[in-house]
Amino acid sequence: PKAMTTRFFPAYPWDKSSLKSMPVDLQQLEKLDAYALKVNVTNSVEELVKALLKQARTDLEKVRAIWMWICHHIEYDVVGYHNKSQLSSKPRDVLQMGKSICEGYAELFEHMCSLAGIQCKKLSGHAKGYGYKTGQTFTGDSDHTWNAVYLEGRWHLLDSTWGSGSVDDSFTKFTYRYNEFYFLTHPALFINNHFPDNSNWQLLKPTLTLKEFENNMLHNSNFYTLGLLAAHPETPIIHTVKGKASVSVDCRSGTLFKFKLKGRDDHGLMTLEKHGMKLDIYPQKTGSHKLEIFAKPSKAEASDDVYKCVLEYVVECESVDEDMRFPRELHQPVGPSWFSERQGFLRPSQAGPVLHTNDGRCSLTFTLGRDISVLTSLHTEGSSLAEDMGRRHVLQIRRKNQIELKVHLPHAGGFVLKIYSKKKSDPGNYDYIFNYLIRCLNTEVKWPAFPQSYSKWLQDYEIVEPLSGRLPANRNVRFKLKMHGVAKVLVQAENAHPLTLNKGFWEGSCNTSGCREVFVMVHENANHSFYSHVLKYEVETQ
Repeated sequence: PKAMTTRFFPAYPWDKSSLKSMPVDLQQLEKLDAYALKVNVTNSVEELVKALLKQARTDLEKVRAIWMWICHHIEYDVVGYHNKSQLSSKPRDVLQMGKSICEGYAELFEHMCSLAGIQCKKLSGHAKGYGYKTGQTFTGDSDHTWNAVYLEGRWHLLDSTWGSGSVDDSFTKFTYRYNEFYFLTHPALFINNHFPDNSNWQLLKPTLTLKEFENNMLHNSNFYTLGLLAAHPETPIIHTVKGKASVSVDCRSGTLFKFKLKGRDDHGLMTLEKHGMKLDIYPQKTGSHKLEIFAKPSKAEASDDVYKCVLEYVVECESVDEDMRFPRELHQPVGPSWFSERQGFLRPSQAGPVLHTNDGRCSLTFTLGRDISVLTSLHTEGSSLAEDMGRRHVLQIRRKNQIELKVHLPHAGGFVLKIYSKKKSDPGNYDYIFNYLIRCLNTEVKWPAFPQSYSKWLQDYEIVEPLSGRLPANRNVRFKLKMHGVAKVLVQAENAHPLTLNKGFWEGSCNTSGCREVFVMVHENANHSFYSHVLKYEVETQ
């Protein structure tokens, strides 16, 4: 709709606040809707209308009762569709059969309205409905029928065929699934998938040409009912430039998105924005690829907690950017967002989705908005990082409500840093929150893991040195550790070396000769005779 308002001014400009062409209070209509659904008269159209109108006072209510009844009692005739010559669209026959194709829905609607004393027209034209292929052209006779009704001094559009439900991909089965969107749809939105033979019935000024209709992006009803406002690009076929294509969606707020490119989601980088999302696609094969974009509200009621397809593009890829191959572990969306903020990760030092490092080291900081425990892991393509090692290439440093994540990469390439959290008081598992992509092109890079820590190593302890989990052999190594609430600290190599407390830091050195492992141990209490292990270092073999 964004493009339309710039190109022409609809007779009803869409102000993005309502999806309908007149004010309709759905809650006020609930009683009438329930009554209309229960009406069970099929011997004659006249009797049916008489029964439906018992509870309807205004013209809007009369149209609503007729609409509700048809949408819930007439099913789409998938068999008749393939054999139209045998099919009658006469209102009486449609009522008797309880099924029809669009022509019959529209004729029954028109006839019932005229019996109720309401002006109604049957309109025909082209529709982007079942079997529509992205970017196709429309030729020949019209393929769909719908209605216009005259209420409160002007015409309004509706489509009871599409309001009643949907047909499966093989066009063999109809499922009742009521769709409110097609009742008095705003013309600026209706034009998105309905193009009438007579352009006056677009109810827009100026009108769209068939060519414009063909080239316009198809937004299905989910797009609008989920509160999405616009999508870019506004044409359904996208050509890559240097192997990349970009899509963005604007929405009101708090919407979650997913995408699939030929059924996969690892050939792109999607970031969530406060009012929408941005997606960069890097297909890894040339040719045409179907790109689907899905959305769901973040505060979804359990029943509505599924992603629905809102947009379909075709990406034409002329060349592949092989540098933009991402690890399969990468999870969409990438980078921090309002979602990670809502989970307590505030003020990220790195707002974008990708971290570039030349020396193989990087650091991220956040302010934690809640009392949470954080868990991280590092992943890459192939098996070069086992799960426990993936954890040990990231070091967590807590200072009050600040957290720093230091990452030392084991080699060059693309890595995924995953961040999980849970409430400190929760005994349960950690929940995945978000992830970053880390890229390093420097093939010299080869950082060892950080030392292994044990459960007695508390979250706000800090290693100043040595940060490397691999110590050189036969060398004196300096230790400096920040720990509170312990009485004594020992470094156990071939011999035990006590550290001394100096301004909050335990300091000292130890010699690594004659041993393969070095442990840091603490006495939690001066009266205890036993030590607890807190850290473990490996010693390089000579």
